[in-house]
Amino acid sequence: MIDAHHHLWRYDERQHDWMTARMGRLKRDHLPDELESLIAAAGVHGTIAVQARRLDKETAWLLELARQHPFILGVVGWLDTAAPDLEASLERLSGDGKLIGMREVVHDMPDPDYCSSTEHVRAVGVVARAGLAYDLLLKPENLASALVLVDTYPECRFVVDHIAKPDMRPSSAGTSAPDRTAWERGLRRLASRPNVACKLSGLVTECDWDDWNASDVQPFLDTVLDAFGASRCMLGSDWPVCTLAADYRETIGLVTDYARRLSDTEQNDIFERTARTWYRLNPSEEDV
Repeated sequence: MIDAHHHLWRYDERQHDWMTARMGRLKRDHLPDELESLIAAAGVHGTIAVQARRLDKETAWLLELARQHPFILGVVGWLDTAAPDLEASLERLSGDGKLIGMREVVHDMPDPDYCSSTEHVRAVGVVARAGLAYDLLLKPENLASALVLVDTYPECRFVVDHIAKPDMRPSSAGTSAPDRTAWERGLRRLASRPNVACKLSGLVTECDWDDWNASDVQPFLDTVLDAFGASRCMLGSDWPVCTLAADYRETIGLVTDYARRLSDTEQNDIFERTARTWYRLNPSEEDV
């Protein structure tokens, strides 16, 4: 299996200012040696490291870790949309083939339509011309703008992170369930474009961190699999962020347990083949 989405960091309060007071367990170093033991216990043989800081040095640091730790198959780096030398920067970073994609933290931008802004569209065009994938870090309110971007570059391979973060918390006494209509409608529109895939990642942290179960997540996975099909879905842990609600093995198990209802071919797609295809990873003789 391939874990197509995790993070690594040496904790720095200023550089990881997105961590709120509730995220105390994340506020320490999370490095490859720790992750390697976790993936071995969960039956994962390869991973994709994804940026967690909006800094130029983040991508280079992750690439160096990937060179030192062969289980890290590739890196999704940070896209500096304002960089005047972006094309040269990507060419320099792509030297050893470990850079497989880029992303910007779209869902934190003040403008919900940032995805289709001139600056962002220009920068993603550079990524597309470099032959790299582009990760879409979205919330439901960003989906319409993301569709404009995707339609601008039909030749680019896009990957929706964390199924676009719908609120999966169940309704409690006296409250109504969150409105998920906009999420489903927007996600299905993206899924209608053949150059878009989706990561089954970031699931447990969209539930109630302290009181969730698989039944909270199942209807969302049903929707995503129906919209994209297994051939455009891939497994991701979002470690260590997932530990706010579940440990690594539980997080991987949530998707592997769900996938038991699928065919062997569909399971192979989700657990390995989609990640290898979308990120153009080198072929492997590993069994899933």
